[in-house]
Amino acid sequence: MVASVNLSKVILCKTTVRKCLAIALMTLMVASPVLADRLKDLARIKGVRDNQLVGYGLVVGLAGTGDKAPFTNQTFRNMMNQFGVTLPEGVDPKLANVAAVTVNATIPPFSKPGQQIDITVSSIGNAKSLRGGTLLMTTLKGADGNVYALAQGSLIVGGFGAEGLDGSRITVNIPSAGRIPNGATVEREVDSPFNRGDTVTFNLLRADFTTARRVVDAINGNLGPDMAYAHDATSVSVRAPRDASQRVSFLSILENIEVNPAEAAAKVVINSRTGTIVVGQNVKVSAAAVTHGNLTVMIQENPNAVQPNPLAAGNTEVVQDSQIAVTEDPARMFKFGPAVTLNEIVQAVNQVGAAPGDVMAVLEALKQAGALRAELIVI
Repeated sequence: MVASVNLSKVILCKTTVRKCLAIALMTLMVASPVLADRLKDLARIKGVRDNQLVGYGLVVGLAGTGDKAPFTNQTFRNMMNQFGVTLPEGVDPKLANVAAVTVNATIPPFSKPGQQIDITVSSIGNAKSLRGGTLLMTTLKGADGNVYALAQGSLIVGGFGAEGLDGSRITVNIPSAGRIPNGATVEREVDSPFNRGDTVTFNLLRADFTTARRVVDAINGNLGPDMAYAHDATSVSVRAPRDASQRVSFLSILENIEVNPAEAAAKVVINSRTGTIVVGQNVKVSAAAVTHGNLTVMIQENPNAVQPNPLAAGNTEVVQDSQIAVTEDPARMFKFGPAVTLNEIVQAVNQVGAAPGDVMAVLEALKQAGALRAELIVI
């Protein structure tokens, strides 16, 4: 015996379920709090930073694409002398397979001796390409003059070039620079103030007094009163244990505390090279009326040959016939009401159909008139 099923009731149930899910989703969207940022995404610990290293060395094994700079020959002679080989004075070794290079790297914080870091190798002479070359052992020094790493290895060059006998040449990317992954070994640890003092200071990536206050409130709310205090709009100090292991655990808790950052100041950023315009969320415009049109001036030259009469003396000359035309595109005026929002600004500009260059001129004029309530930044 087969039971009968009422299809209308099934459809009604499905519709009801969909409505319930939609209502629940809307409720969650309305009731869900604003997503907060972790402290590790808003700030960096004072003194915990990268350090730059630089060195000078030689790349060998090139296929005739090396340089012939005087300092390359001098470096090569010094290297051969260290190996016990003395080259005769006045003899040019003609190094076509050797290039003088600079080596730079970034050593992360808390790097220990024996760890490896990536390096970038760049030619400083007239070498055509470093493809296929090998960097000889090069010392990498910090700003204090101490050696912190040793670099050596085979280069990875993304660019290449080709040259014909007639002087024609083609180059793809940059063949005079390359990288060596894990090409340097750390030999000295960079001194860090991480374990010094009774406090740890966080420096905000974007200085803001409201955000600094909210960071202090969030830390004190999670760890107890008077644990954190702000120095200014950037720095917030937190009382921390002196023991290294306890301090690591303490910072693990701190950096995962969520903070609601303050809204950014009203800014309009204009890139005059690319025509890019970015208008911030809090940008407003007071009451103003704007009209903008294009004026086009066209000059056309029509040369005409003028000949003298058959019985008159003279030469044939060319006379320029200039025609000047001025056209002006019809301009539409649009009005901004008081305290116009970003959405209304965009709608008004789109209705006029203004190009990015015209929008730049309008924004600059509004700023000069005092109607644009934002900082105008041109990059």
